[in-house]
Amino acid sequence: MTCHDAPMPSKTLKRLLQSLSICLLGSALALPLAQAAETGNIVKKSKSTAVSKRKAVRAQPVAKRNSVVRVAAPARPSYGQIAGLHTTQDQLDLKSSVALVIDQDTREVLFSKNDSAVLPIASLTKLMTGLLISEARLPMDEMITITQDDVDTEKGSTSRLRVGTELSRGELLHLALMSSENRAAHALGRTYPGGLGAFVTLMNNKARALGMRDTSYVEPTGLSSRNQSSAKDLATLVGVAYNDPLLRELSTSPGYQVAVGNRTLQYNNTNRLVKNPQWEIGLQKTGYISEAGQCLVMQAKIAGRKLIMVFLDSAGKLSRLGDAERVRRWVESIPSEPPSTLIRQVNG
Repeated sequence: MTCHDAPMPSKTLKRLLQSLSICLLGSALALPLAQAAETGNIVKKSKSTAVSKRKAVRAQPVAKRNSVVRVAAPARPSYGQIAGLHTTQDQLDLKSSVALVIDQDTREVLFSKNDSAVLPIASLTKLMTGLLISEARLPMDEMITITQDDVDTEKGSTSRLRVGTELSRGELLHLALMSSENRAAHALGRTYPGGLGAFVTLMNNKARALGMRDTSYVEPTGLSSRNQSSAKDLATLVGVAYNDPLLRELSTSPGYQVAVGNRTLQYNNTNRLVKNPQWEIGLQKTGYISEAGQCLVMQAKIAGRKLIMVFLDSAGKLSRLGDAERVRRWVESIPSEPPSTLIRQVNG
């Protein structure tokens, strides 16, 4: 009997065909899902890349515009600089183009430099303003209101005394002499009997009476460069003003507070030497406008001697004080020598 492959039972064949159909169906379904998943990943990556690019773009710094560099205008030359007074040399190497130091008691000149030059004197003007107000014996408790007339239209300077502020005449005098308050000084002249014009006339008459022939005033603050004088004349004024106890007290006051409405304003002396224990200052006044340079007048006791010092047209904010220190050290270094010797040492 020849052997042949036995035929497959029908049930087995049926199961095999079913299994094969299921496998084919699963493969058919799996392929689109895989493709979809892959497509989704690509989309996600694309979106992520696009977002990253957008973030990168946003993170890029924006170019800034070139900032404008403002160059300060050069300071206007003083009258002393224009006149060439700063070319004058002296043995103390003072920065002031004009200086004068005299013995208050003997009137001996210890140091002089261009002392006859007539220059703007800035707020040294207020020393004459204060002298006349004090001599007038006007009520110091009388209230005075700051008005628009007191606002500086000459130099455009500012003030903490607003229009409408009310202070007593004594307070205004204190601020004018100690802190060089311009509106205070102007209000004092404006409210003088007869008005501002009468007060300015009185200032010039007083200068003539004191023999101050180089001096002229046009207003009571010193903001005008037409207020002019010489070191010789100012030394005379300091000597007269020193005899007034009120001017001595107010001009050398280190600080002062005034109540203005709901505010309390602190004012300080414009001359820091009044707080220096090495100095014994009896009277002082500072001044500055560009035409005048830095200015200072003082009465001080040095090495047992009462001295009057005048410094005009000093170059540099602190140079006037530096000049005063140079003179003090110089006088203290030779206290035993007679005045005539001192004159020869400085003036040759």
